[in-house]
Amino acid sequence: MKKILYIAVFTVLGYGSIYNAHAQAQNPECSNNLSIYVEHAKVKNYDAAYTPWKMVYDNCPDLNWANFPYGERILADRVEKATGAEKTTAINQMEKLYDDRLKYFPQKTNKAETIIDKIILKYDNKLASNSEIYEQLHKAFTEDQDNFTNPKALYLYFSSLVDLNAEGSKDLDLVFSTYDAVMAKIDVENDKYTTIIQKLLPKEDANTLTSKEKSQLKSANSYSETYGKISESIDGKLGALANCENLIPLYEKNFEAKKTDVNWVKGAVGRMFSKECTDDPLFKKLFEAQLALDPSAEAYMYGATLKLKAGDSKGAVSDYNKALELETNAKKRSDIAYKIATTYVRSSKSSARSYAQKALDANPSNGKAYLLIASLYASSANDCGTTTFEKRAIYWKAADVARQAGRVDPALSGRSAQAATSYASKAPSKEDIFNSGMAGKTVSFSCWVGGSVTVPSL
Repeated sequence: MKKILYIAVFTVLGYGSIYNAHAQAQNPECSNNLSIYVEHAKVKNYDAAYTPWKMVYDNCPDLNWANFPYGERILADRVEKATGAEKTTAINQMEKLYDDRLKYFPQKTNKAETIIDKIILKYDNKLASNSEIYEQLHKAFTEDQDNFTNPKALYLYFSSLVDLNAEGSKDLDLVFSTYDAVMAKIDVENDKYTTIIQKLLPKEDANTLTSKEKSQLKSANSYSETYGKISESIDGKLGALANCENLIPLYEKNFEAKKTDVNWVKGAVGRMFSKECTDDPLFKKLFEAQLALDPSAEAYMYGATLKLKAGDSKGAVSDYNKALELETNAKKRSDIAYKIATTYVRSSKSSARSYAQKALDANPSNGKAYLLIASLYASSANDCGTTTFEKRAIYWKAADVARQAGRVDPALSGRSAQAATSYASKAPSKEDIFNSGMAGKTVSFSCWVGGSVTVPSL
């Protein structure tokens, strides 16, 4: 965002466009000082830029958008260098700058960005309590969620709440509902970038990307990776709070009061499902409540899980297929197919792969489905092949599939790379390839995996 703002500054200031009749009518010195501080700021001479910038900002704040992005750089430099009272003054100036940015140029900024910039400034300088961080970011998230896209702020919003829960001032139920909301927001933002990636990957493979498209792909990959890291950090922060020992008594306690709240019920069922708390009778009770309130695709999927546990395989398959039939949204359909795939991991690897493939058919950017398929292949090493070399060759296939997860969804790049490295380390070594005489040859898999891999050449 800020990079875009800086580019806009140079565009506005280019070729004498810094002068305007309105500014000169306000104060003829403003335009002169604007030119002076911009030249200093361009070469990062922020000390020299401060006085002329402050003159313009104090007297002609709405003269030019440059007052704000350059002012932020100038003041950030002072905050970094100053100590004591001078540092406090500079921080206060930056907070006012953010407020004035919204006041004078509302078309170029927004409420969420303003609140976020102010609270991150105070957080970075150890001036904000957990309570202030949470309350301010909660305000930004609830009042201007569309513009709440800062990954660091998303983490701080949730992290401060978990810390407040540990202090005893916020309920665990609020932690879970906020977790759902923040993770949903991360999914929304990441989807924007994986959509771009999905569109451009075929052109990258064909080596036909334009310079502009290369830049777009690089940017989309970077943003997606960042959201992935933030998502992992949030999961880490939640930690052991989201386990069956905490979930079951919490939902049991609140069930009667909230059993008609469809969002609460769906959240409770979804979390118990993801944490494998489905053996507890409460899961069935929650599922039945959801089915009554919202007989959706997800409800049938959960019903299928219960039937599968009860040994009713035929009924489970019927409900699974009903879930997929009901869902029309491609991404949600993909998510449902993926969840169904996870329920088959222990009972039928081929069925698990089949549903994982359905997930990819609905949403080619569903990297989790690739990771699941890779793990299925890796866990089948002893079942695929007659010799040790043939059995271990399947790890090459698993590693290739795992890498694809990171390509289609860079948010999973960390997990993708870790999995691929692990699988590759279990594949035949160069020495094994040399001794076997298999370099460059094909190994076919006669087990459920099917297909083949080409042994690397030496």
